[in-house]
Amino acid sequence: MSKKTILVLDDEKSIQTLFADEFKDEGYNVISTDSGIEALEIIDKADPVIDLITLDIKMPKMDGLDFLAKVREQHRHLPIIICTAYNNYRHEFSVWNADGYILKSGNITEIKEKIKRLIG
Repeated sequence: MSKKTILVLDDEKSIQTLFADEFKDEGYNVISTDSGIEALEIIDKADPVIDLITLDIKMPKMDGLDFLAKVREQHRHLPIIICTAYNNYRHEFSVWNADGYILKSGNITEIKEKIKRLIG
């Protein structure tokens, strides 16, 4: 059985590194980027197939909500977890397309548990 691949989309390099290290320790492949445009290209290339995305909201050029809408147009069932420092987006209609909404913190147990529930 091949490893599942997680795409980490966040404009903070420290978050990309933290998530990559932690998710690799859990047995996942990890691809990181700070660009929604690049992330869309990675998903469309499908090599490797992306099994789950962690998504920040506040990013340059294309914010996470625009990215989420674009991904849902083509990949309705691809699990996406919003991971942001901002709680005020939680009740916006556009985030309902995500499979999870987690506030960033130093403890990433919650996001790792959510990933396990979504993709094993």
